[in-house]
Amino acid sequence: MRRLYLVTYDICEPRRLRRVFKTMQGFGEHLQLSVFQCDLTAIDRVEMQAALQEIIDREEDKVLIIDLGPTDSYPVKSFQVLGKQIKPVTRGSIVA
Repeated sequence: MRRLYLVTYDICEPRRLRRVFKTMQGFGEHLQLSVFQCDLTAIDRVEMQAALQEIIDREEDKVLIIDLGPTDSYPVKSFQVLGKQIKPVTRGSIVA
């Protein structure tokens, strides 16, 4: 089952910040500054969390992962956005 997550982070050192940003690009849609929307399986979430734990300094940095619920049977129908609008991630078929 896939779930939608909102991931936000506060990284104190510029080099680690760039590494976290690049890592998160592989897992989700960049919404703004340090915020990503991720549609992940349980395995993807574990992989994302492990990758982030290898980068961050647990004494200085913070990563917040918010579970917004399943995307298969109960998709998130809307976001309330003030200002420039954000498109929710839509899944589609990928043919390789």
